[in-house]
Amino acid sequence: MSSEYLRERSTTEVWDGSTDGLSYTFGTSPKVVRAYSISELLSLYESTLWEDGHHRTNVRSFLGEINEIFLGRRFSTISQELIDDLVACLRERGNSNATINRKLSALSKLLRKACKMGDLHSLPEFRRQKERRGRIRFLEYEEEDRLFEAIGAQSLQYKMLSIFLFDTGARLGEAISLRWNDVHDGVATFWLTKSGRSRSIPLTGRACRAVEWASRKQAGPFAGIKQYKYRAAWHNAKADVGLADDLELVPHSLRHTCASRLVRGGVDIRRVQMWLGHQTLQMTMRYAHLATQDLDVCVPILEHR
Repeated sequence: MSSEYLRERSTTEVWDGSTDGLSYTFGTSPKVVRAYSISELLSLYESTLWEDGHHRTNVRSFLGEINEIFLGRRFSTISQELIDDLVACLRERGNSNATINRKLSALSKLLRKACKMGDLHSLPEFRRQKERRGRIRFLEYEEEDRLFEAIGAQSLQYKMLSIFLFDTGARLGEAISLRWNDVHDGVATFWLTKSGRSRSIPLTGRACRAVEWASRKQAGPFAGIKQYKYRAAWHNAKADVGLADDLELVPHSLRHTCASRLVRGGVDIRRVQMWLGHQTLQMTMRYAHLATQDLDVCVPILEHR
């Protein structure tokens, strides 16, 4: 028998033919456990575990990257050492602990289902990585220019996506999921969002140009881009401009930068909430402290005697 298969003994119930249907005899029968790759397990259980939508798209991307790291190998058991090596590899690719946790969560859910269905022998321990609640990192104008130039040197397509993310404040998954009929008359509609609520926002001139630059042969302006490949390019661009050690500077910083520019420009928090698609105002209030001009009127009042 191939090394991809292993045989185990499993106890099964066998009806002895009694007419009352209550009398059973018990015996053992061999059960063949086949080895599966992560992508094969995903194709088996994806529709059962995740509903259609933005989250499922992200899960597919996460597990696709993990399958690529595992080189498409098939497993009948997943060792703890393999998971530890996976975490180390994701960290080397520039993933934050929060991102690693999301990817491990998707993998854990898939493997638990596979184990329950008898497709895996055992499950490793998934240790949650410690997430830091650091400052909100956003780009200054000079950093924006240098970083975009470095990304463009690797791929003009990635630069156009960066510009679109910057000027719309869209999440990476939202931009990649955008379809051509979602962009009309200078307005983009995001249907697949984290909150589950669609939103439409007007596009800046350069965001429109980024969309127009894309090939119509693909399903959407950025549909052909893989998230993990874009993140790798971002990581390389950071190194090229001397920001490799800035762990808080991640692609999501483009969304933070969009929000900070709006608040600094005097846009009220409610409009910023609608622009970003935050489900609660509390999420948007993280940027409220940037509107320092609103506090200037307090100083003469306190100084007056």
